[in-house]
Amino acid sequence: MKSLFDLQSPRMRPLWLRIAITGLTLAWALVELSNGAIGWAILFGAAGLWCAWQFFVVWDPDKAAPPRDGQDEGPRSD
Repeated sequence: MKSLFDLQSPRMRPLWLRIAITGLTLAWALVELSNGAIGWAILFGAAGLWCAWQFFVVWDPDKAAPPRDGQDEGPRSD
């Protein structure tokens, strides 16, 4: 479950993906706001702002780099 909220993972490395996730989340907040669903608009707006913070302000490219050859992320099971 922790990896679900880990936005600094290597799978989030492509810039287009980070822009798309942030943009879609904020756009959905506007859709909810236009429909009068204030609660959902606040929820999606907060999620979009959190994504923007994680992806563009505190983004660490070294942490999100894929593992190099010979370096595992966990113990081996040989």
